[in-house]
Amino acid sequence: MDTLEKIRKLVEEECQKNSNIFGDEIWTYHILSVVEYAKLLAKKLDADEEIVEISALLHDYAGIKDRDKYANHHVVGAEEAERILKQFNYPEEKIEKIKYYIYAHRGSKSVKRTIEAECVASADAMAHFDRIPSLFYFIFIRLGMDVDEGRKWLRDKLERSWSKLIPEAKEIVRDRYEAAKIILG
Repeated sequence: MDTLEKIRKLVEEECQKNSNIFGDEIWTYHILSVVEYAKLLAKKLDADEEIVEISALLHDYAGIKDRDKYANHHVVGAEEAERILKQFNYPEEKIEKIKYYIYAHRGSKSVKRTIEAECVASADAMAHFDRIPSLFYFIFIRLGMDVDEGRKWLRDKLERSWSKLIPEAKEIVRDRYEAAKIILG
């Protein structure tokens, strides 16, 4: 089993644990979408596909693993990625890049400086437009918000997600963004 397969398995198993605040749906309805979009953008923009994919798999790992780490999951996630990748004897120079891409995926927390970091951050935001029903589940079931509070939370999240996107990503999800704006009012 190669490193990518091992990481995929590790993240999927963590998503399936009862301690995961997001529920096991995060694997199917978020992580896999982020990976798909990250790979698509990496191909389109001639970025390093392997490290973009690994970064996409691990980008939310810390928050999935420990709900108390969610607020800083981009920081803790970079540290977790280093620990995991060193266990697999992954090249140090690639580990440093992956750590940065994970850290940089939080648009409000840093400025992206590489196309790979932009691929991961945009893919994370793009997935939100694909998986709105899973976000409703998270808002209403997991967080227990009422309808007005949940609608506002989701509307604000999608606006933040839209503002994170690079132009190539906006082209891909523009229709979903426009539809969400209409639905959420």
